Amino acid sequence: MYLTQNPVLQYELLSNLRLFRAFVLLFAYVALLGGVVYLAWPQSQTLDFAQPEEAKRLVNLFFFGQYMLASLMTPSFAAGAITGEKERQSYEMLLASPLRPGAIVLGKLLAALLHLAILMICSLPIVMLCLPLGGVHYTEVIGAYVAMISSVTLSGMICLWASSYFSRTSASLLVSYLMILPLAMVGVLVWNALGSQGTARVFFATTVVPAVCLGLSAVFWFATTRRLLHPADFGSGGKDVVDLDNEAREAVGLYIKRDEFPDRLFAPPKRTTLLEDGANPIYDKEMRSEIFSQGTLMLRLVIQISMLLALPIMAVCLYIFPQYAPWYIGYVLLFNMLVGPVFSAGSVCNERERETLDLLLVTLITPWQMLWGKLLSGLRVSSVLSSFLMWPVLLACLMPVGYWSNLGTMLGYFVIFALTCITTAMTALFCSVIFSKTSQSLMASYLIIITLFVAPLAARYFSETFFTGTEAAAVVRLTSVTSPFAAAFALPLEFDTEIRPPDAKVSSWKDMDIFFGYLATTLAYNGALLGIIVWLFQARWRVAD
Repeated sequence: MYLTQNPVLQYELLSNLRLFRAFVLLFAYVALLGGVVYLAWPQSQTLDFAQPEEAKRLVNLFFFGQYMLASLMTPSFAAGAITGEKERQSYEMLLASPLRPGAIVLGKLLAALLHLAILMICSLPIVMLCLPLGGVHYTEVIGAYVAMISSVTLSGMICLWASSYFSRTSASLLVSYLMILPLAMVGVLVWNALGSQGTARVFFATTVVPAVCLGLSAVFWFATTRRLLHPADFGSGGKDVVDLDNEAREAVGLYIKRDEFPDRLFAPPKRTTLLEDGANPIYDKEMRSEIFSQGTLMLRLVIQISMLLALPIMAVCLYIFPQYAPWYIGYVLLFNMLVGPVFSAGSVCNERERETLDLLLVTLITPWQMLWGKLLSGLRVSSVLSSFLMWPVLLACLMPVGYWSNLGTMLGYFVIFALTCITTAMTALFCSVIFSKTSQSLMASYLIIITLFVAPLAARYFSETFFTGTEAAAVVRLTSVTSPFAAAFALPLEFDTEIRPPDAKVSSWKDMDIFFGYLATTLAYNGALLGIIVWLFQARWRVAD
């Protein structure tokens, strides 16, 4: 029932592995890792096996890239495992079947992890090519794969747990990423910290990491099976509108008061009066009824997790070592990358899925009102949530830490933050207009944003590591103008040497071309997207879908 005769596992494997995108993903994954190894391969005709630093850097880069790719792809496979059943209206039939909750969870988990396991196994020949270069023992490769498999298993269970508690894949994806990415970064930092301790690192990767991941996975396993055994949303297909008053009374930890400041900035209360003349009904409906119709559990988790992670980062990067302020700005930008698309990626797709887009377009509401209502509602929620993490930066400017002499740089941080909020919301709205399903729109939004924001940084790090001082490195540096992270680190910060940590990288005014390039590129990108969206609205794109 659990393995050999598990219909959930058989159906998921057959339906997922036979898809054309599965073969495309496998080809792209192996091609990307193979291309990285090919470009970073030592160019000298003779290899000095007594100094295998290049081989170590190559193997570490390979495992880092593979681990981050696996961590980023895990939610795309597992976060919609149960919410997909709710969206397809098959959730109640699945729970009413003779299958036990443990069999359902196991089938969903193995179906998601086996696809990732195929990707990791197919990368083995590539890493084996690096072993003859020296500097890396085969036990380190085994330890890296054991730790990676254990971490991915834990990530899969986190995604299934989130998927069991939410009714929308977008909410499950967001909470999964917020929980997985910090764990992934901790794993990378620990692995690099033990780089000089070969035996200790292998022991840690083969014993401590699997034990911790197994224990945490068991906790999420029992929580997920208990949720399926006693579902709170059974009888509604997982789509029942939540009573926010009852939810507030039963909430544990943070709860949201929609009629008080600052909660009403991102979650205004439902309207009890008539709409004013000249008001945008689309914007009012989205803000007061649509976005939080499924409750505020996702919002409360997002706020609490983000604040919990922000406290140590804020203390270290803003106040103890102010020269590390760009790292805190990077954390805020990363948070907006995750949150921004969630509230805009389904703005138009939800209308298509409910088959109300045709009715909406034949009303007296103009396409321009629809566009701005959808855009501003998602932008308001995501920007207000992200602004909660920016107020410590404003507070730091008023404290005697040294930021008063860097007000221009601090103003630049706020400009970068504002443009990032607009870019994430605009990209998600564009994908919502293009695609017909919310899950597809959200994943496409994340893919575009990662390509614009993160991929140039990875290419720049790769070129500066293996092609230092070449023309290729200079060309790759210019491609980082699309990344707000590069723009934030390009702004100069001037502090006294007494408060500067010894290893802090000091930006200079010569890097300002990245900042101004980012401003120009972002404004042009958002202007182009806005023009395309307006044209698609006027052309009635996919109205009958």
